[in-house]
Amino acid sequence: MKKIAIVLFLTFLLTSCGKSETEKSIDNAYKRYPVESGIVKYKTTTKGKVMGSNISGNGESSLYFKNYGALELTEDKSTQTTEINLFGKKNKTEEKNHSMTKMENGMVFSVDFDKKKIHKMENIGATMLKGVDVNKVGKEMLQTMGGKKIADEKFKGYNCEVWDLNGSKQYFYKGIPLRSEVKMMGITTITEATEVKFETNVSDSKFKLPDFEVVEIENMLSGESIDEIMNSGEFQDDMEDVKENIEALSKMSFKEWKEIAQKNDPEMAEMSDKELKQTYDMMQQMLKLRANK
Repeated sequence: MKKIAIVLFLTFLLTSCGKSETEKSIDNAYKRYPVESGIVKYKTTTKGKVMGSNISGNGESSLYFKNYGALELTEDKSTQTTEINLFGKKNKTEEKNHSMTKMENGMVFSVDFDKKKIHKMENIGATMLKGVDVNKVGKEMLQTMGGKKIADEKFKGYNCEVWDLNGSKQYFYKGIPLRSEVKMMGITTITEATEVKFETNVSDSKFKLPDFEVVEIENMLSGESIDEIMNSGEFQDDMEDVKENIEALSKMSFKEWKEIAQKNDPEMAEMSDKELKQTYDMMQQMLKLRANK
């Protein structure tokens, strides 16, 4: 993927003195898109049958981002209806969902509207990929999972890459999803962008979270930051053992890994060879990315 155009880079430099306080706090190493800012509105429809039940649903969602995705907020509102006809009697249930997630630098904020709380935690994935071409890594991961680029098509006037993953189609414009068609267990879910604006001014108000209690969740390693842990003597000692294990794992054949994995993990013991091979290939790809970082 091409680097950001020189004109945009110069514009960024010339206007940096007028950036908002929110934008000044963004770490450029967390950039995710080759597009500076954007607003995308989506509409989702769901329809299908599962074990005699009719499933239908609809929803609307929004994506706001600036500073090339280092700051991003997504909000989704949806309703799903399930209708069961059992022995001539119809039972209809409706489930509503409202979610909001904000990513800012290496942190992620997830809003729980039912409990009126916001869970704040370190975004381990973003930290691991800090400074890495996320778009390139995403494509490599899609290919590892069996995904294939099948076409280049225009959608909403934008040239999109169309990817197929196990029969599901995804349309991406420079790594940003604009359309998806997912078929699973007799249910088809189609999500399409209804409004698209790129390289546009996105107000700070679009990234404002509800006035709920913020609950900070410690990362699974400890209450210390990742930098503190990685610089500790204990961690450095442990890493020597880890490096040996990683090296052995990277040289392990699929057959060898499968035998160990299924022996030590009951869930993997029930997985098909295709699923196991996808897991193995993904693991090897991640080890390769780690080694090249």
